[in-house]
Amino acid sequence: MTAGPGRVVFVSAGPGAADLITLRGARWLALADIVLADALADPALRDLAPQARWLDVGKRGFEHSAKQTEINALLVKAAREHALVVRLKGGDASVFGRLEEELIALAEAGIDSEVVPGVTAALAAAAQAQRPLTRRGRGRSVSLTTAMTERGELQAARTADTEVFYMAGRQLAALGRQLLAAGWAADTPTLVVSRAGCADAITSEHALADLARAALLHRGRPTVVTVGTGAGFVGHQDRGRAAPHKIAVSPEIAPLKAPLTSKSTS
Repeated sequence: MTAGPGRVVFVSAGPGAADLITLRGARWLALADIVLADALADPALRDLAPQARWLDVGKRGFEHSAKQTEINALLVKAAREHALVVRLKGGDASVFGRLEEELIALAEAGIDSEVVPGVTAALAAAAQAQRPLTRRGRGRSVSLTTAMTERGELQAARTADTEVFYMAGRQLAALGRQLLAAGWAADTPTLVVSRAGCADAITSEHALADLARAALLHRGRPTVVTVGTGAGFVGHQDRGRAAPHKIAVSPEIAPLKAPLTSKSTS
C-alpha cells in the first residue's frame, strides 16, 4: 500500500489488435501495479504488464456490465492502494470513453492523473477500408457521433461532409432512416466496419438507402458506420455501390510479445 494516493494513467489501447497501442501507452503498462481494463481492450495487452494485477471493468452496450459509479470507486480505491494505476480504455480514451466521469472522481479524491491518447475506431475503420476521412477540395469536415444517447435513443443528423457513427451495430436500419430524413441522399456512400483493426474485421459498402442490409453481416460485433465523402471510393467521386466484402489484416503482422520497458525486479 502506498504512503499516499498513487497516480492514475489513462492509457488508450486503440481499436482491435494489441499493436495499435501507442509506444507511450505500452511503456506505462509495463510500469503498472494494477490495470483496470475495458472490455474491448485486446487480451494480448496483458503481455505488456505481466507483473500487474488486472481487473476487468468493461462496459458493453445492451449487456450487463459494471456501473460507472462502481468503476469510479474502484479507480479511487486502486489509486489509494497502489503507486501506479493504469486505466486501460479501448480506442481513444477521450472519444465516447466516459473519461470525464473518471477524471472528476479522481480530482475530487485529490489523485493525480494523466491521459495518453490513442487510435479511435473512426480512424481504424477508415484505414481498414483505405478511405481517407478528409478529401482535398470536397471533404473538409468530419463529425464523430455516438448512435445512442444516454437514454438509449437513436440520434442522427447531417452536420459535416463525413459523419462517423459509433456503437451503431444494432441500429443500422433506424440509422439509415434518420439520415435520409435529415437530408442525406439515398445514394450517399456508406461504409460499415465491424471489429476495425482486428484480423477478423469485416467491411461492407452500401448506398445509404440500403444500410439496413448490413445488419446481418455485422450482427453482434462492435460496429462503426461512416457516411458521406469519407466513405466514397478513392479516386471516384460518384462511383456506384459495391457488394459487401471482407477485408483481412495481413497475417504477417507479429503480435506483441514483450514490454518495451519493464519494471525493475531488484
